[in-house]
Amino acid sequence: MLAAILLGSFSSPVNAAAKHYEIATDETFAPFEFQNSKGDLIGIDMDILKAIAKDQGFTYTVKPMGFNAAVQALEGGQVDGVIAGMSITDERKNKFDFSEPYFDSGVVMAIKKDNNSIKSYEDLKGKKVAVKTGTEGYAFAEKNKDKYGYTLVPFDDSASMYEDVKGGNSAACFDDYPVLAYGVKQGNGLKIVTEKESGGQYGFAVKKGENKELREAFNKGLVNIKNSGEYEKILDEYIGSDTKADTFWDTLMASMPSLLLGLWNTIKLTVISLVFAAILGLLFGFLKVSRSKWLRGIATVYVDVFRGIPLIVLAFFIYFGIPQAFNFRMDPSVAAVITLSLNAGAYITEIIRGGILAIDKGQMEAARSLGLPYGTSMLKIILPQAVRVMVPSFINQFVITLKDTSIMSIIGIVELTQSGKIIIARTFETSGIWLVVAIMYLIVITALTKLSNVLERRLGK
Repeated sequence: MLAAILLGSFSSPVNAAAKHYEIATDETFAPFEFQNSKGDLIGIDMDILKAIAKDQGFTYTVKPMGFNAAVQALEGGQVDGVIAGMSITDERKNKFDFSEPYFDSGVVMAIKKDNNSIKSYEDLKGKKVAVKTGTEGYAFAEKNKDKYGYTLVPFDDSASMYEDVKGGNSAACFDDYPVLAYGVKQGNGLKIVTEKESGGQYGFAVKKGENKELREAFNKGLVNIKNSGEYEKILDEYIGSDTKADTFWDTLMASMPSLLLGLWNTIKLTVISLVFAAILGLLFGFLKVSRSKWLRGIATVYVDVFRGIPLIVLAFFIYFGIPQAFNFRMDPSVAAVITLSLNAGAYITEIIRGGILAIDKGQMEAARSLGLPYGTSMLKIILPQAVRVMVPSFINQFVITLKDTSIMSIIGIVELTQSGKIIIARTFETSGIWLVVAIMYLIVITALTKLSNVLERRLGK
């Protein structure tokens, strides 16, 4: 013990000093990582990382994304480390190198606050149990489901899991003790009914065989902040005292800047993606109506491939698969634009093809009879008329792409839907926040629909 104290007190920063790292984390896992009302990422993990970086002299950038995406980003070499309440397991040790444990966790069960019929695991027989994927609570529930006769309902975030229990679809949920305890104090509508099970430990992870100096710096810094008492202060700040819950109006007013920023990110991502999608659609649309069967074949393959692959799969492949295969890093915004552009471009290709074919063939024949080349006839005669036919479909594709941006949250894009999830993770105001998000989407989409009607009338004159 004395040796450990002396080591912590007099150890100097390791080789990580003066280096900069990219660290992935979750952002909906309060009290370990979540956003406050100002939009700052805070929590136990964030404060521990900040204290250790200061102690060891390295800098870092946090990349918030879902837990599963963070783990995949680390595995694919997109980030240098992950700190996200990540349990140290033998299976994960095959792919990652972990720091010394920085938190001893444990699983508890919670039920709806006014439910008095469930007091133990035995009472779950024949019922549904909500769990969060990738967590210790999920592993515990999976291990004991046959013993106690319940079925699992998996979710990607704690707030949705809690809401499922509150709504009565699931009878109970399993989660890590500090996470559930924090949620209960915030008024998530649940109560804990079991003692904490002896659970695993959380660790800071790096890719196996890489960033050894970062892992060693984390270990040495952890010893130092424990010896100085800073570690205990961090824990006490988040799980050591009760928290007064705000009213919905206070929550909404504090959260509105984040929601508006999320809406702006949604619109910006949609517009940029559709610009590139329009270029792709124009190119492959012309190929689709080409007189060459080879060019038509190329366009057909493009359309079939990118309309046939689910958007979420395409996003994962572009952000995780391609960089890992070619050993480089890609910004999530770039990956999101590429994903949405390729997908929307395939649909716009068909819109342009349909618009061109809707114009009477006599128009092209007349233009050619006057001596105009095929390309000039297409651009000057056919396309301007086809645009009138395409406008409603273009606006419809804008609406579809705008809604599809919500899927990009899986690779760390904070658009409107993800902004709502982040706020709910902190406040547990599920119904009200989702209503506000829905209204914001409705306003934008209604405005686009009205714009489509105006353009259609003007072009029809």
